[in-house]
Amino acid sequence: MNRTTDLCLTALAPIIWGSSYIVTTEMLPGSFPLTVALLRALPSGLILLLVVRQLPPAGWRGRVLILGALNFAVFWSMLFVAAYRLPGGVAATLGAIQPLLVLFLARFALGSRITILGAIAAISGLIGVAMLVLGPTSSLDPIGIAAALFGAASMAVGTVMTRKWQPPVSPLTFTAWQLTAGGILMIPVALILEPGFPVPTATNLAGLVWLGLIGAALTYYLWFRGIARLGPMTVTSFGFLSPTSAVLLGWIILGEALSPLQMTGVIVVLASIWLGQRAARPVAEPAPAAINEPAPRTT
Repeated sequence: MNRTTDLCLTALAPIIWGSSYIVTTEMLPGSFPLTVALLRALPSGLILLLVVRQLPPAGWRGRVLILGALNFAVFWSMLFVAAYRLPGGVAATLGAIQPLLVLFLARFALGSRITILGAIAAISGLIGVAMLVLGPTSSLDPIGIAAALFGAASMAVGTVMTRKWQPPVSPLTFTAWQLTAGGILMIPVALILEPGFPVPTATNLAGLVWLGLIGAALTYYLWFRGIARLGPMTVTSFGFLSPTSAVLLGWIILGEALSPLQMTGVIVVLASIWLGQRAARPVAEPAPAAINEPAPRTT
């Protein structure tokens, strides 16, 4: 596949993630963020394991546990805590600091260059998301704010380390390992801190199936595939598509109005993604100079 196809497939992941907020608030029982995160990760991870039929070798199990914790156990737990305690706009804006964090983490962990254009893209994306989702009535819960920031930091570290640690397996297998590891790590935490999860209704099950199979198994396969093929500096700017998608879904499905400021925010976000792709575009190496060999001597 060419680079354009890779970019489009990778961008599809955060677009789908934008549906998580509306699915969580409209289709799932409230006040169980850790259990919801567990039910999103573990079943989808086990299903993918049945498909790939490959367990991580002994030398990779520690790394898989770390990545499963960063990308799923910690990130999703904090994501749902923030979603239950903050307005979706505030939570999305705080989570949008992730591209800025990846920018600096990739510099130290991978040796990537920090360009002025890349920094402008990350900052403008954050401003665009703020225009999209922050309003005058936004309330600020300290625990929710801490959860959103900690979750963004966890995902940023996980994104960079997913690039640094690339096992010799397919992205689908790597996704299966991480999802299963993250789900296993969440089992004792959810059982201890959130007993009494109600029997799921048909609507609850539909929401969990969407979040698990589509919003986790499929999208994280596309995301990890994009990180492996394009690098974290390229894919991280797509994270701004998630809150943009969330706002647009609220407009389409729930009939929420879009103000002129929000429509301007959509334009700013899309511009920041374009800038981020230009900043991360690989620079073509100059062609080697031709070597003029001496003409053979004739006698």
